[in-house]
Amino acid sequence: MEPRISIVTLGVRDLLLSRRFYEALGWQGQQVEDTVFFQALGQAVVLWSRERLAADAGVEDDGATFGGVVLAHNVRTREAVDDVVGRAAAAGATVTRLPAETFYGGYAGCFRDPDGHVWEVACNPGLPLDARGALTVPRRDDAS
Repeated sequence: MEPRISIVTLGVRDLLLSRRFYEALGWQGQQVEDTVFFQALGQAVVLWSRERLAADAGVEDDGATFGGVVLAHNVRTREAVDDVVGRAAAAGATVTRLPAETFYGGYAGCFRDPDGHVWEVACNPGLPLDARGALTVPRRDDAS
């Protein structure tokens, strides 16, 4: 697993309120369906429903063991997703979602590290990685 974080997804209770907050700080967001993407150098910060984020990660949002944040490590191939999730499990992680096809046309799996932090490992054809592993959020003409 290359040492990088591609995306930090923040589970939010009010998408519009959160988007306005970050835009007031000077960030420029692009809304794609029910998510807002902010380019952050070679990474992205994403706002998404906290409830949907927990469900997507395969964890319960019980207020005690899920902080509402998922770290993503994007990779270039589906095989790399399987490899990283398998290596994480062998190292002591708890797999919370086995690698599988995603609703956005990619392939991903999730795990919790020994302290309960949630990671997603994803191959997402819509979010390309450059040669160094930096992620680029493509500009959308129809972004809200």
